[in-house]
Amino acid sequence: MAAKFALGHHREATDAACVRAVLAELILTFLFVFAGVGSAMATAHLAGGGADSIVGLTAVALAHTLVVAVMVSAGLHVSGGHINPAVTLALAATGRITLFRSALYALAQLLASTAACLLLAFLTGAGAGAAAMPVHALGAGVGVLRGVVMEIVLTFSLLFAVYATVVDPRTAVGGMGPLLVGLVVGANVLAGGPFSGASMNPARSFGPALVAGVWTDHWVYWVGPLIGGPLAGLVYDGLFMVDQQHAAHQPLPTRDDENDF
Repeated sequence: MAAKFALGHHREATDAACVRAVLAELILTFLFVFAGVGSAMATAHLAGGGADSIVGLTAVALAHTLVVAVMVSAGLHVSGGHINPAVTLALAATGRITLFRSALYALAQLLASTAACLLLAFLTGAGAGAAAMPVHALGAGVGVLRGVVMEIVLTFSLLFAVYATVVDPRTAVGGMGPLLVGLVVGANVLAGGPFSGASMNPARSFGPALVAGVWTDHWVYWVGPLIGGPLAGLVYDGLFMVDQQHAAHQPLPTRDDENDF
């Protein structure tokens, strides 16, 4: 399960395919954050300032499920549809993207998140009452250590699904991979939202924190995802991404074969 980092070269920045990929990450992440943060703001607005009910949580989870599924699918053939620095680093850890291109992706993702939140603040008048910018925060009674562990587990789950349903060439789900990834995100929001905020994505947390100027425990939403994501990539790549020369499925034993045991 050793990392397989590839450094890359600065010439990638002028490669047409790389430029298109970075622009795709910028647009895809902008649309993802706009819908994700916007859904949290809309839920809070409709609830009169409180979005901590099961109905509000379900609405936010559903919105994230849908927008992740669509944006990953839309970008899969251009940039890979990462929309998340944790995804980018996880793929870099197994040599599927260079570190140089990873840095360009992450920068685009952070810029896109900031731009999306700035636009949302302008459109909704965020900053007062029900329209306040929703910043990821730890739940009542949840310390930073438990928050980090929660984010590690949730992001591990996300990246394990990415590798199993999108990255692994043997996957049998076809074009369903992005939808399944979206479903994992939604499930994780339901499971971890009340405790850590269920970010799983440093860019998703960065934009609201920057626009709102609220940085309390913000490091949790970097450390957790950036541990959990690469860890999942390394585990899946090391244990389950077998050499394609030996990947053929062996036939199940016949009844006569079973009698030999």
